[in-house]
Amino acid sequence: MDAFLSALGGYLIGSVPFGLLLAAAAGKGDIRRIGSGNIGATNVLRTGSKPLAALVLLLDMAKGYVPVALAWRWFPEAVGFAALGAVLGHCFPLWLRFRGGKGVATTAGVCFGLGWPIGAIYAAVWLGLLAVLRVSSLAGMGAAVAAPLGAALLGRWELVPVLAAIAALVLWLHRANIARLRAGTEPRIGRGG
Repeated sequence: MDAFLSALGGYLIGSVPFGLLLAAAAGKGDIRRIGSGNIGATNVLRTGSKPLAALVLLLDMAKGYVPVALAWRWFPEAVGFAALGAVLGHCFPLWLRFRGGKGVATTAGVCFGLGWPIGAIYAAVWLGLLAVLRVSSLAGMGAAVAAPLGAALLGRWELVPVLAAIAALVLWLHRANIARLRAGTEPRIGRGG
């Protein structure tokens, strides 16, 4: 029951489509009809509003962090279920016919919720790759892969399975981006991406 409640709570919190709601409230229209059609911060940035994209980024991170923090308080043995539920909620929200984001920002929040050193590794890889390569998708995928590796290096083996599952999900959701990276057509931040 603890696992079910943690997963359900994580899913419900994670499924709040902040990108869609805030873009509409800001008069930017339906974010699903802009750019990639994604509801995440990278696509919100394509509306031309950096503050709005930054706010979506923070809120998407929060919806990963909050359910994990609550699970640590009430159901510590089921914290992995809350983490996975939050990312699944963001990526497959019931309210949007299971078409959500790609989980990068929400995974960052999950990592900080599981332990700040894991979150720091995630953020360092994400921001480092973004600064050097200027490719949002590659930075997000690299960070997701770094999370379970970081947990293993830190001796947090109990977190490796859920972080590996989340990393696999993030990679799968970026399969079109991977194809564009291989073709050399993936957009860069600041150049139409």
